[in-house]
Amino acid sequence: MQLPHRALERALRHRMMLGLFLPLQQGAWSPSKAPRATSWTFDYNARCAAMAEEMGFDLVFGLAQWLGKGGYGGEIRFRENEIDPLITTAALAPLTRRLLLLSTVHILYGWHPLHLAKFGACIDHISGGRWGLNVVTGYKPSEYRMFGMEPIAHDLRYEMAAEFTAIMERLWSEDENLTFSGRFWKTENAFVAPKPIYGRPVLVNAASSGAGLEYAARHSDLIFITSPAGADPAQACEALPGHNARIKQMARRYGREVKTLINPHVICRETEAEARAAYRAILENEDPVAADNFVRTFAAGDTSSWRGHSRSQWVVGGNVHLVGSPAQVVDWMEKLSRAGCDGIQVNFFDYLPDLEFFGRSVLPLMEQAGLRAD
Repeated sequence: MQLPHRALERALRHRMMLGLFLPLQQGAWSPSKAPRATSWTFDYNARCAAMAEEMGFDLVFGLAQWLGKGGYGGEIRFRENEIDPLITTAALAPLTRRLLLLSTVHILYGWHPLHLAKFGACIDHISGGRWGLNVVTGYKPSEYRMFGMEPIAHDLRYEMAAEFTAIMERLWSEDENLTFSGRFWKTENAFVAPKPIYGRPVLVNAASSGAGLEYAARHSDLIFITSPAGADPAQACEALPGHNARIKQMARRYGREVKTLINPHVICRETEAEARAAYRAILENEDPVAADNFVRTFAAGDTSSWRGHSRSQWVVGGNVHLVGSPAQVVDWMEKLSRAGCDGIQVNFFDYLPDLEFFGRSVLPLMEQAGLRAD
């Protein structure tokens, strides 16, 4: 009998789940030269995770990427260095106690489902049943070619992901050897033991396209969504109700419930004027070469997410920009909740001081607003 997933259950008791988007990559989300101490190193990320757990955050995760020398370039060599999220998650497991630890993996870059089923079950046991997988198919032609592959057509990627996931789910749940001959993968007498503690680990994906959302409706517990209307929160809150409703209705057709989380870049200060000044400083100190390459590389792919974002919004980073005083930021969170978002996974510019301020000044107001349980 499958046990209830405790880490996910804890997260779902809040009206708004709260995740931290770890800065695993150099420069995090913002190709800007504005002063900050944000670091891609494991020690820095471990401090971020520990602080987030102490504050009561529900989950942490980071993105996965494959870039050549210099990353996206510019003076800051944007994202040249990055620590792998699967390995980082395993390393964070013994350093945390309650956080749901999500590993982002490009499953089509040479993986076999048996590899990931085995490695995931192992991390799940190391963490005491707190592991989950953020399934990514990849969209950048440059990444596929790094692995000696040609890019795979968009919808075909999700057909492959569905078969990959089905094999993993059987390996995690069935107590007999698995022999499977599918369209994309085969295995003979495969077996994984021990099984994950709570049956099937939490599954997540990010998508906006029909094929990506169909995959989420069938397989994911959480889906990372993007604003169809860009990073302006007012425009996002107008566009998101229909987007969220469509996703949840798709899942209900399969007898499932899926929760949606969006990624705000939070720039919060004691006053709105101070927050706006910090926002301007990021833009005024942009690294133009890194920013141009960042946007250009994304545009070369076929993903439908983030298409509504302007170049300047890409420079600041994050999917929705929440800028202002603590009360203003929480007011926008309330509006995102009313727009159908079940949670947020936040990122910051200068992570540790911004996270500390968030915990001290924003979280108490989230509790007062009923977004977070006591």
